[in-house]
Amino acid sequence: MQHDLNRLRIFYNIYRLNSVSNAARKLNLSQPAVSQHLKKLEKELKVPLFTRIHKKLVPTSAGRQLYDTIEPFLTGLPDILQGLRYPADTPYGLVRIGVPYEFGRAYLPDICHSFRVKYPEVRFSIRLGEPLSLLKLLHEGEIDFAVIDLVLATMQLMGGSADFYSIDSMIDEELTLICSREYYDKEINGDHSYENLIEKEFISDEHDDMFLKHWFLHHFKKRNIRPNVVLTVESHQANLRCVKLGMGLTTTSSHMVWKEIRSGLIVPITTGTPNAINTISLVELQDRIPTITEKTFHTHIMESMQHDTMLRRFNILPQNPNIS
Repeated sequence: MQHDLNRLRIFYNIYRLNSVSNAARKLNLSQPAVSQHLKKLEKELKVPLFTRIHKKLVPTSAGRQLYDTIEPFLTGLPDILQGLRYPADTPYGLVRIGVPYEFGRAYLPDICHSFRVKYPEVRFSIRLGEPLSLLKLLHEGEIDFAVIDLVLATMQLMGGSADFYSIDSMIDEELTLICSREYYDKEINGDHSYENLIEKEFISDEHDDMFLKHWFLHHFKKRNIRPNVVLTVESHQANLRCVKLGMGLTTTSSHMVWKEIRSGLIVPITTGTPNAINTISLVELQDRIPTITEKTFHTHIMESMQHDTMLRRFNILPQNPNIS
């Protein structure tokens, strides 16, 4: 049995937009014409694809199965057709990346821009989120790459195995405790002992104080601490603003405050133990065959993160005062 591809496209848009009228506007057709195409498709298949519940269009199990079957083809068709115009070794089309919020803000725009300078036919879609949500998007095929910190711990939380993924270490970051110069001179004054630090005020961008507790465990082997968190905010910039105002100490990745540390506005708290190192990794699905575009971008982002300028920001190479 052969089916009209146009009817499948109309069904796809009804399903995706959850409305006959919205699909009609999207396709520049009349609403009766869209409804008629849907009825003909259901008649050909001999099964209903939607049902109405409280005036809401709800897909049937057959509708969901049909959508899952045709969605990859119809979604990828524009890039497939576009690719016919390019040599097989030329990157083109869409690259979908999931990244943590601050990494996406601080680094990914420059990386994507430099890639498009070389390959202007490449487009990017960037999803921002926490490691757990990004790995889920990767697993569900919603993104091509995920930039993840604490990657193994996140996979354990998902109940999955690292065997499902291809993991490439991009760069190491260090977790440091910081405060403003004013707060340091007033409250710390050279005393970096556990007894002194644990009595101070803290700012956290995590509801469970995970990074604060990890810092104290790493440096002082102290578990089950209860830091005096005076403010919790889900924003690195707001967190840093509070630190600069002298509200207390916070934990952060050194590279996120490297300019402030170099200028003396922010003071890192050191102990006899080197700071904990966390690896930022680029993660892909193990069994997925990458396109030439994805292979080329993979090389580009890895090389970008290993550039001397980036390494200095992450405190792996000596600081160069001429770097802006």
